[in-house]
Amino acid sequence: MNALRTLVSPRGAVFLLLVLLLVAVTVLNPSFAEPGQFMRFLQRVAPIAIVAIGQYFVIIAGEFDLSQGSLITAQVIIAGNLVGQDDARTVPVLLLMVVFAVAVGLVNGLLTTLLKVPSFIVTLGMMLALLGGVMWWTGGAATGNPADSFREIGRGGIREVPLLDFLPWAVLLLIVWLALGIWITKRPLGKTLIAVGDNPRAVDYAGARRAWVTTRAFVISALSATLSAVLLVGYAGVHPSVGRGYEFTAITAVVLGGVVLGGGRGWIVGAVAGAFALEALFMLLNIAGVPSTLRDAVQGVIIIAAVAYSAVAFRARRRRGPQSSETVTDEPVTAPAPTRTIHTEIRGD
Repeated sequence: MNALRTLVSPRGAVFLLLVLLLVAVTVLNPSFAEPGQFMRFLQRVAPIAIVAIGQYFVIIAGEFDLSQGSLITAQVIIAGNLVGQDDARTVPVLLLMVVFAVAVGLVNGLLTTLLKVPSFIVTLGMMLALLGGVMWWTGGAATGNPADSFREIGRGGIREVPLLDFLPWAVLLLIVWLALGIWITKRPLGKTLIAVGDNPRAVDYAGARRAWVTTRAFVISALSATLSAVLLVGYAGVHPSVGRGYEFTAITAVVLGGVVLGGGRGWIVGAVAGAFALEALFMLLNIAGVPSTLRDAVQGVIIIAAVAYSAVAFRARRRRGPQSSETVTDEPVTAPAPTRTIHTEIRGD
């Protein structure tokens, strides 16, 4: 009974949905079950899954990052134009991209936390600024052609792997980035981000540096977008349209993965599973002949349905009684005792 309840909960439902979608795709397209085809599917989803990991840390803290897609576009253009055909430029340009990502994350985080500007407005402004800079640089046309060694990061991999035949670098990078994300959630930073999303006032009473903690979430989000951009250069090319809409796709994946908008609850693995479920759904719709122009409508319906389902599920859980110690409480933390509890969890961060 407990296993069934977990499976239909907002945290577990995405895995059930993912399995059903993959089975449906396999039935309609049997070649999808072949190791090579399945690895290509994972390679295609890896960039959006990595972006979803970054978006997870921002949303779990109760914020939004709408600048991810434009940052991906900007980083793709930077890589395409600065690397060129000179392999010696690869490492310096990658370092420049990391510095640029950290700068964008710091601006987003500091404006949100120190000036108290809603993150929706801050990151929307950053999105427009980055997109405008890209259009000014490129004139709206494809430009730049990075060396094949740089493109190999996104489209290459280890070949002649037993059973799998081909293991893309993108999948390995996703595994590493997810492992790092899980490690962060177990550290004081991750626990504090959850506490900030659940009850920021209690975090302030506990003496934690809420502004710096939230800012680091935006930096992680920007770094995730940059890693995704490196992969997209490999097979999507260098064009101002690369990366557009990725922020909304990432938000959809995170919400589909059971992460609550407003922060305080969610599982990073569920966010990644949401990305795979979303891509599997789009693949299924494509096989069924549904026009790709309906993707935005489908994403909108998914967000509304997932948020509504989460709200109903958590309300039902509250009516059943106290939750386990592993789940963050739904009640505001106002009494001294909960404040001391949060203090012991995040002390030293």
